[in-house]
Amino acid sequence: MVFKVYRVETTPFDGQKPGTSGLRKKVKVFMQPNYLHNFVQSTFDALSADKVKDATIVVSGDGRYFSKDAIQIIIKMAAANGVRRVWVGQNGLLSTPAVSAVIRERVGVDGSRASGAFILTASHNPGGPHEDFGIKYNMENGGPAPEAITDKIYENTKTIKEYFIAEDLPDVDISSIGATSFGGPEGQFDIEVFDSASDYVKLMKSIFYFESIRKLLASPNFTFCYDALHGVAGAYAKRIFVEELGASESSLLNCTPKEDFGGGHPDPNLTYAKELVTRMGLGKTNPESEPPEFGAAADGDADRNMILGKRFFVTPSDSVAIIAANAVQAIPYFSAGLKGVARSMPTSAALDVVAKHLNLKFFEVPTGWKFFGNLMDAELCSICGEESFGTGSDHIREKDGIWAVLAWLSILAYRNSGNLNGGNLVTVEEIVRQHWTTYGRHYYTRYDYENVDAGAAKELMAYLVKLQSSLPDVNKIIKGIRSDVSDVVQADEFEYKDPVDGSISKHQGIRYLFEDGSRLVFRLSGTGSEGATIRLYIEQYEKDSSKTGRDSQEALAPLVEVALSLSKMQEFTGRSAPTVIT
Repeated sequence: MVFKVYRVETTPFDGQKPGTSGLRKKVKVFMQPNYLHNFVQSTFDALSADKVKDATIVVSGDGRYFSKDAIQIIIKMAAANGVRRVWVGQNGLLSTPAVSAVIRERVGVDGSRASGAFILTASHNPGGPHEDFGIKYNMENGGPAPEAITDKIYENTKTIKEYFIAEDLPDVDISSIGATSFGGPEGQFDIEVFDSASDYVKLMKSIFYFESIRKLLASPNFTFCYDALHGVAGAYAKRIFVEELGASESSLLNCTPKEDFGGGHPDPNLTYAKELVTRMGLGKTNPESEPPEFGAAADGDADRNMILGKRFFVTPSDSVAIIAANAVQAIPYFSAGLKGVARSMPTSAALDVVAKHLNLKFFEVPTGWKFFGNLMDAELCSICGEESFGTGSDHIREKDGIWAVLAWLSILAYRNSGNLNGGNLVTVEEIVRQHWTTYGRHYYTRYDYENVDAGAAKELMAYLVKLQSSLPDVNKIIKGIRSDVSDVVQADEFEYKDPVDGSISKHQGIRYLFEDGSRLVFRLSGTGSEGATIRLYIEQYEKDSSKTGRDSQEALAPLVEVALSLSKMQEFTGRSAPTVIT
């Protein structure tokens, strides 16, 4: 059949501004007539012609509610905008890291390569008819669109008058692998549905030594557990952990992707990954059997990860530092050395200490993976991470939850290479404690105040900026709250000048830096779908190895008290406690 292109008149919607990683709203907002269409057309119009006309684009996501409808709409709009071919993961499923891998690695049977992708995800936010949906565009390097593009998309959404769609193009069966071709006004248009996991599995096998991980998983002393929280990671977990690495199927939890994530919150932290936390011996009740040696979880689109040892939680800030400290020895991909390392500003300074110790290039960037992508494209950075459970490397241009799990399994395999047939294994906890002995410990916590009134959140941030004008006054207030807390020596609103493209990102969070290396950071998050989320990061550095084993809450208590009083958190937000403590 030959399809026709229809021009449909439309009017703008308010608030279609992409946040840290795309546009996220409630499903009911996206289901309004023309809402998704407007954003997609605004994106096509923001891209250069060569990225659209005769181009190949990827359209897939985490499988959340409304994804299947959205995929059909985007395919029809792509056809009408002159796109040559669309690649779709089977059942519309591709993890965010797998999309990045597909853009960078996949070559079509006709030699085609993708120039970008629409990723349908709201990441770690809940899914379902009354929950969240999201869409973002990734570029030809596999990374999220830079601010120059997202700003253009937003400007387009404010003035859009029309969109183009091939209304009479039939819906494509995305459950079956295969290609379908149609004729259009500008020639042939192809849709290819392909296996979601094979490109990604191939990439992982080129990075890690699977044989050594297989030996670790086969060891009688080693037990393993992975929880996909009913997100898209389930599409990869069985292939990688069971079929490739020999783990038993019983070690997989919640690995069937569901449109509503099983009614849960697909955020891999101690609050939401309840079943895994209990199984690992960290819940309020003791597990029925001995906890596994190693546990991990993913979020909805599988770019975030949580790492757990038996009765032991590894903070994301420590995780990236430990991966960086061990990568050259334990992971073949890095055997020639690391180009550099980077972290987001709110992430603890544990990585900074490793970089200094190993004489590596080090970068502190704003929150948002696109900043790491620039450094990687310029070959300045090999490993990076952020405190919100994201870790990754330059193998793709997104954070990668399964990569982080394989990195940890590689480190455990390396540390235990001589004692897999008997004797005690070096545990996750021992690896972390040895790291603290060498580098010191950054006690660290994050308080999230979700769905706060947006006006009140802005007032609180403005108040904190104003306070910074006089450090003596700040220190006087602090000493009045807790006399045992060190003095603030620097306070600012974080601003980043990108060393690659020279772009400047302002208002990236408010920092109070203390004389002893401790920090308080306040930031408004860009990943919620309504209201404002205030994130408060509290970090206490301890160099004395005799004091690195203290309880985290006890070590941080003085700074927590200072942070809440100094910011007048309760007065501004009306909240006596955070929504989530990480």
